[in-house]
Amino acid sequence: MSRRLSSSTPSEVLQAERDIRERLRGEHFDFTAMSAVSNVYRAGTAVRNHMEREVLADYDLSWVAFTVLWVLWIWGVQETGHVASEAGVTKGTLTGVINTLKNRSLIKRLPHRDDRRRVSIGLTKKGERLIEELFPIFNQHERAAVHVLSAAEQRELARLLRKVTYNVTMNEASSD
Repeated sequence: MSRRLSSSTPSEVLQAERDIRERLRGEHFDFTAMSAVSNVYRAGTAVRNHMEREVLADYDLSWVAFTVLWVLWIWGVQETGHVASEAGVTKGTLTGVINTLKNRSLIKRLPHRDDRRRVSIGLTKKGERLIEELFPIFNQHERAAVHVLSAAEQRELARLLRKVTYNVTMNEASSD
């Protein structure tokens, strides 16, 4: 049976990485970079899928809907363009999420005081109560996801991922 990158077993992932190097032997690829990026993606996907299944599903929320509520909870009323950027989605995608959250009375639309074309959104009292109930549970699962790392390793992981994120976004900005 072939080893797959989708495995959650470290030994199977390492075997898959060896299989890839063997299959591409003689080619001039950066296998270290390939492994690093693949594992960043796999870890992010695993965490997101876990959170959606084990935490957010109980509240009938998607990852993006949760992120919208969290952004509004932390920073208050925001323009929709800013929220879309923070949630990592297009304004079109955000529109559907906003409609869903508004229909559940979790957020409200607010007209911009200077420009009628711009719209801001904010939490309703119901939305605030929901995120205040949900976030401690979400954070418990965040803690469980990284409990195999020491506090110093968690800080180092966060630092390294910020560095990678900055590098990728700066390369995108310079190619525009």
